[in-house]
Amino acid sequence: MFVSTGGLEFDKEKPSILLMHGSGLTHIVWSLHEQFYATQGFNVLSVDLPGHGNSEGPALKSIEEISNWIKSLMEKINISKITIVGHSQGCLVGIDFASRYPNLLLSLVLVAGSYKMPVNQDLIDLAEAGDEKAVLLMMKWGYEGSKAFIGGNPVKKIINSSREIREILSVDLKACNNYKNGKDSLKKINCPTLCIFGDLDKMVPLEVGSKMADLITNSKTNVIQNCGHMIIFEKAFEMRKLVKEFLIENKK
Repeated sequence: MFVSTGGLEFDKEKPSILLMHGSGLTHIVWSLHEQFYATQGFNVLSVDLPGHGNSEGPALKSIEEISNWIKSLMEKINISKITIVGHSQGCLVGIDFASRYPNLLLSLVLVAGSYKMPVNQDLIDLAEAGDEKAVLLMMKWGYEGSKAFIGGNPVKKIINSSREIREILSVDLKACNNYKNGKDSLKKINCPTLCIFGDLDKMVPLEVGSKMADLITNSKTNVIQNCGHMIIFEKAFEMRKLVKEFLIENKK
């Protein structure tokens, strides 16, 4: 398994943050976040899920399997509590982990997600076929308006082969589509939780995200203006300021 630490040595005396990427992506999506959190007194564990990026093995086929993998990672590096910051699919993972392993979680940050994330069957079919149109659809729905990125769109740079679309992205999309325990899991979350949404998100509309946040005890919500689903890119500096304030407030 590959884990980036934001360039700093892991220190068991510090609280630890696990950054969980979304469907088909890798730890690279957190490039504007890792070092920032690491310099604020936290260990950063920015992971590549199995089969993604630099991590070996096949992609995990369910949200529950990913939660179990996080638990195994914690055991491997011998840490007892963690904060999960999850984006999109990473929110489902955070919700599931919080409900099943509450004693292992210090706090939770859910970014551009909900407790259920149904995926259009046409998108799943395209991904299973390794068709690049699957990535183009993700980009079309992922960003607010027509965004130009320096050096090219980061999503297309990460998912850039038919094999990755077929063996990684399609597996992740099906895992999201098949996760049905979200609403019950929300009721079991008892740790401090921050929900961050983009007001122009097409994948998880603000109304949908807000309904989820209302179901979580001890949660607070921030809405970032003029922002779509890819908050981690579009409004990285604004997002990480909100996360930093939340983490410091709930640091133990």
